[in-house]
Amino acid sequence: MANEPKTKPTEQSVAEFLEQVEPARRREDGAALAKIFSEATGAEPTMWGPSMIGYGSYRYVSPRDPRRHGEWLKTGFSPRKAQLSLYGLKDLPAGAELLPSLGKYTEGAGCVYVKKLEDIDLDVLRQLITIAYSRTDDPIASGTSW
Repeated sequence: MANEPKTKPTEQSVAEFLEQVEPARRREDGAALAKIFSEATGAEPTMWGPSMIGYGSYRYVSPRDPRRHGEWLKTGFSPRKAQLSLYGLKDLPAGAELLPSLGKYTEGAGCVYVKKLEDIDLDVLRQLITIAYSRTDDPIASGTSW
């Protein structure tokens, strides 16, 4: 199917992935984030693609092209070499409103980038994760058909 998303949940072990993250600083931040996300969501992590760790999922339909639809993580992160990528934190209005309180970060189209955990307020991060995890988007429940 041409419109099928490339990034999907995998069977890869989150613990094994985190043990292999380089440099060591990112590995430590990744382990800390895994603990924070698990505590804030109460969910078990799942690998999405080769390097994203996700918590929960929802079904989406693209507002620009209804033929594009699928499953996506509610919230999560990736301990990338250059910076930490945090997903889902600004997708809901309450998260977008709280985001400026996070600390030092930059934004991409769908994520928030953090150089190091010391740059952000971890209590605000926990609130943002909780907001993101509360997402209930489901096109089937809302009457949208695929």
